[in-house]
Amino acid sequence: MGNLIESTILSGKFRGENILLPRIPIIPTDVPIQFKRLQFPIRLAFAMTINKSQGQTLKVCGLNLEYPCFSHGQLYVACSRVGKPSDLCIYGQNGLTKNIVHDLALR
Repeated sequence: MGNLIESTILSGKFRGENILLPRIPIIPTDVPIQFKRLQFPIRLAFAMTINKSQGQTLKVCGLNLEYPCFSHGQLYVACSRVGKPSDLCIYGQNGLTKNIVHDLALR
């Protein structure tokens, strides 16, 4: 819808709950011209592929593992982009991801 964003909380006390974010009026007071605009109360974020993130250090990283990684090395690269495990948020269906490593490599 044009006036609501439906979202799921990924971490914290209310993890897993669905919420609705409405557009709210923003009225700046530090400019000489008065105006009002409607804006969603969200922060700007960026998305990139695991390959693109190689060699970068990120403050916070979220991984969407609904679809399995191409190889086990990609999962390591994705998880090692942040300095602390608490800065990494991983989303997987039922908390799991598919093992894509060939069975012979695990023996």
